[in-house]
Amino acid sequence: MATALTRLPDERLAELLHGYRASSAGPRRRALLLALTIAFLVAVAAQVAEVDLPRLWEHAGAFFGYFDRITMLESGAGRVWADPAEWFWGWRKWGVLLLDTLLIAYVGTALGGLGGFLLAFCASANLVSNPWARGAARRFLEFCRTVPDIVFALIFVIAFGLGPVPGVLAIAIHSMGALGKLFSEVVENIDMKPVEGANAAGASWPAMVRFAVLPQVLANFISYALLRFEINVRQASVLGFVGAGGIGQDLIEAIRKFYYNDVAALLLLIIVTVMLIDLGTERLRHRLIGALESRA
Repeated sequence: MATALTRLPDERLAELLHGYRASSAGPRRRALLLALTIAFLVAVAAQVAEVDLPRLWEHAGAFFGYFDRITMLESGAGRVWADPAEWFWGWRKWGVLLLDTLLIAYVGTALGGLGGFLLAFCASANLVSNPWARGAARRFLEFCRTVPDIVFALIFVIAFGLGPVPGVLAIAIHSMGALGKLFSEVVENIDMKPVEGANAAGASWPAMVRFAVLPQVLANFISYALLRFEINVRQASVLGFVGAGGIGQDLIEAIRKFYYNDVAALLLLIIVTVMLIDLGTERLRHRLIGALESRA
């Protein structure tokens, strides 16, 4: 049986409407003030950076024109995919360099992940009560991830010379800072009951971490490490620009010497490699996480 809705008196409705408008006026003013502040800061930043929108618009065609040029054969007879043999003339050499890039990223990620793994527990507030020890670990991780990896690569190239070693060290240090931060945040969000139980049973600090903390965080650690490996493959390609090994050295040489077809081929190799790694690490991450959760 249907029931009729009771209508409030107009005076009551007007009172409620006035209260709603009054309560929503404050958030609206704050949102408007925030939007105006952001717009002002963007305008100031554009002025300081000397952003010239008319000039950007005028030269936008050159940006797209470059990508059109690298897909044309040097002879001008057509697009590069019309003659794959000419386009990928150096595939053997590029394949070796691409393998070097993958190995640089892999070793750098492994070393950085190990360092971040060890320091993450020391930087977690729920596991380390000493503020000096915790602060030292956090400041060190901040230093590692704040300095760009290309700066580390330049320093190591000067110290060790050209080759993959500077790239490995640069990626390892930067990855340690980034993964250490992510790992410590995961640790700080664990369930503390197993930790309290391990401490009550008289477990040492390493034993407590091993049996009460690690099972809760291992799946996320693996997920972050695989994601970082994908990022580091791209970074290893860029580090080659400063002589830190890998396919980036040939890419920057091709760009500087205007070998347009080589630029297109090298970019395609890097893009396809990163896509395959992304797909592979995604499947591996899901399988590992599922296996760990089923064992928990």
